[in-house]
Amino acid sequence: MAEKTNKRYCGIGGQAVLEGVMMKNKDKYAVAVRKPDGKIEDKVDEYKSSADKNKFFKLPFIRGVFNFWDSLVLGTKCLNYSASFYEDEEKEETKADKAVNKISDGNSEGVFSFLTVALSMVVAIALFMVLPYFLANLLKVYVRNDSLLALLEAVIRIVILLIYVTAISLMKDIRRVYMYHGAEHKCINCIERGRELNVENVRKSSRQHKRCGTSFLLFVVFISAVLFFFIRVDSPFLRVAIRILLIPVIAGIAYEIIRLAGKSDNILVSILSAPGMLLQKLTTKEPDDDMIEVAIASVEAVFDWKQYFKETFHYDVDDAAQIMEESEKVSRELEEEA
Repeated sequence: MAEKTNKRYCGIGGQAVLEGVMMKNKDKYAVAVRKPDGKIEDKVDEYKSSADKNKFFKLPFIRGVFNFWDSLVLGTKCLNYSASFYEDEEKEETKADKAVNKISDGNSEGVFSFLTVALSMVVAIALFMVLPYFLANLLKVYVRNDSLLALLEAVIRIVILLIYVTAISLMKDIRRVYMYHGAEHKCINCIERGRELNVENVRKSSRQHKRCGTSFLLFVVFISAVLFFFIRVDSPFLRVAIRILLIPVIAGIAYEIIRLAGKSDNILVSILSAPGMLLQKLTTKEPDDDMIEVAIASVEAVFDWKQYFKETFHYDVDDAAQIMEESEKVSRELEEEA
């Protein structure tokens, strides 16, 4: 098949998990995991977005907030599922489990997942929103200009993000997650470029993608820098409060930019996406073929890429394979006659 040059949005997205990949297509998602025995286990389920509860929640700049929350909740659920294959032994139910099960009518796992997401949000807000403000505030003795302080806060926020991403990449398990992250991106890029989904084509595809969560985080940092530069108050308490209260606004704007970037090859969009694509060199690593196989299994569990090729590229993979097979058969017969 001739390589496609124009990238087409396919609508699927994913996430790397422990020794596996999660892929989501509309309300359906699949988690494929390479088990300790080497076999691939995949699970297909449905996840209804919280934005489906009200049409208002699907409006531009509003939907991004709910999409971000859904990503955290579903991501945590899939990580817990993948980790379950690598637990040394079945954990006994603790007193806390029993108590929460009793209160939540047997849904302790859901409650603990919610608490995990909530705690992650608190830590992220403290680390990337509040801490940079206080660190920049320490420089007020040397820097009297408020505009310069706002810029320094933005720089500190970016530095903290880079240190965090680099530091966790040194962990062995996280490095493997980054490799699966690369496999996830490569599969999506392979499909959106119109290349047949197989290990060879996926391996040749790029491991960077404009719709990546890494790019989303970087957009959050840049957008927050702009908003905090123009929105100023005198009270230190209000400054911290504004940084926290504006998070949904920042997330909503960042989501719309990421959504646009995933559907457009416009030069301006490409320039805006460049820093995030560069940062993805840290959060994605080149996967091995076994990891690519897992990512392909996850894609095929929720997405009919062959039908997508017919509708988008007007290319029938099965017909092309049959023509190729018949051509090779004729070539062999001619060689035998000769």
